[in-house]
Amino acid sequence: MTTPAEAEVVDLCAELIRFDTSNPTSDERACAEWVQAKLAEAGIDSELIESAPGRASVIARIAGTDPSRGALLVHGHLDVVPADPHEWQVHPFAGEIRDGYLWGRGAIDMKDTVAVMLATARHLARTGLRPPRDLVLAFLADEEAGGRFGAHWLAEHRPELFEGVTEAIGEGGGFSFAIDDTRRLYPIENAQRGMAWMELTATGRAGHGSSPNDENAVTDLAESLTRIGRHTFPVRLIEPVRALLAETARLYGTEFDDTDQASIEASLDELGPVKDFIQVVLRNSANPTMVSGGYQTNVIPGRATARVDGRFLPGHEQELLDTIDALLLPSVTRAWVNHDIALETPFEGPLVDAMCAAVRAEDPDGHPVPYCNPGGTDAKAFTKLGIRAYGFKGLRLPHDLDYGRLFHGVDERVPLEGLRFGVRVMTRLWRSC
Repeated sequence: MTTPAEAEVVDLCAELIRFDTSNPTSDERACAEWVQAKLAEAGIDSELIESAPGRASVIARIAGTDPSRGALLVHGHLDVVPADPHEWQVHPFAGEIRDGYLWGRGAIDMKDTVAVMLATARHLARTGLRPPRDLVLAFLADEEAGGRFGAHWLAEHRPELFEGVTEAIGEGGGFSFAIDDTRRLYPIENAQRGMAWMELTATGRAGHGSSPNDENAVTDLAESLTRIGRHTFPVRLIEPVRALLAETARLYGTEFDDTDQASIEASLDELGPVKDFIQVVLRNSANPTMVSGGYQTNVIPGRATARVDGRFLPGHEQELLDTIDALLLPSVTRAWVNHDIALETPFEGPLVDAMCAAVRAEDPDGHPVPYCNPGGTDAKAFTKLGIRAYGFKGLRLPHDLDYGRLFHGVDERVPLEGLRFGVRVMTRLWRSC
C-alpha cells in the first residue's frame, strides 16, 4: 500500500528542481520559503535564517518521545551547481518526468533527498507519529561552494540550533551500487577525504618574449604542475575502505589481501566493478585545475599562478602537503584557497544498526558497507561541533544507471521508484533510530 509520503515525494522533488538555486549565480531564498511553507502545512514550525541577503537555510526540530536521548540531525542542501540548458535533453530546471525518471539539476545532488526529508517529515506530523529521539531537520544554503553561507555559518553563528545533537546524516552515501545482476552494495559514508585547495604562485624575471630567460615564471609553474599532475600517491587503506573491500570480497567468494601494495592491486582485480568505484579513495590526490599568467604574447611575465585541487585521506594530510612541497620548484610557493578537515566516524552503534536494518528491510539483496566519500559535504561543519556524521540517503538505483557520472553532470535524473524507496527507508529509520 502506497503511503501519502510515497505518493507526494515525486511532486515535491519536481517542485524543488524548478527553483533555480544555482550557486553562485542565484540564491536559495525562494526555495527556502517554499520548504518552510510545506513544513507549516503539516504543522511543523521552522526558522528561516539568512546568513547574507538571499542565502537562506531552514531549520526545524521535531520532538521525540525520549528527551534524554541525543538528537539526530538530518541535513540536505538547497543549492545546486549551474547547468547549461543547451547541453541537456530536457531543460535542467523544468522538473520533467520521462522514461520513469525525474530529470533536472539537483535530481540526485541533492533535491531528491530534500524531497524525501520533506515527505517523511510531513507524513510523521500528519499521522501523529513521533520518533524515539528529537529530529533536527536542516535545509541548507551554499553546500556547493563550501558552506560558508550555510552549514559553516550556522555552526559558528547559531550553534544553539544544534544543541543536544549527537549524530547526523546527510548526503554522501546510502545509494545502491550493483555488484552483479541481483545484489547491491549500499555504501554508508562514515569518512570523508579532506580538502586542500591551493593556489601556486611562480615568480621569475620578466622580459621580452624573444629573449632567453632561465627564470621564466610560466615555465617553472608549468613544470611544477606537470610533476603534481603526473604524481601517483601510494595506497593508504583507511579502515572504512578496508572494511568495504573485505565485505565485497566475501560477497564474491574470495578474500581481500592487504599484505602489501602488490597484493592489494591483485585483490582489486577480483572485485569487478567495485575496483573502479573504490579507486578514488585508495590514496591522496592532487590535480591542477586552473592556470593564469601573462598579458601579451611577446612578454614573459614575472608572475604566474595556478590552482590545484588536493584531497587527503583521514590521517594523511601531512603526507599530501610534504609531497606537494617536494614537487614544487624553488620559485613556486603555495597558499590556501580552501582548507577543510578529513573526517572518520566509527561504523558502529544504534544509528548504524538502524540504517543497515532499514536498507535490508526494503532490499533483501542489499548489503550495507562502510564508505569513504572522495569529496566533502556539510558534515565537516557539524563534525566540528562534536557531532558524529554519516552519509545516508536510502536510494535504490537501476543497475544500468551510472550514478556517479550524473553528479554535476548533464542530464542528471533520479528514478521515480528510487524516490519512493527513499521515503520507505527514511520512514523506517526515523521511527527506529
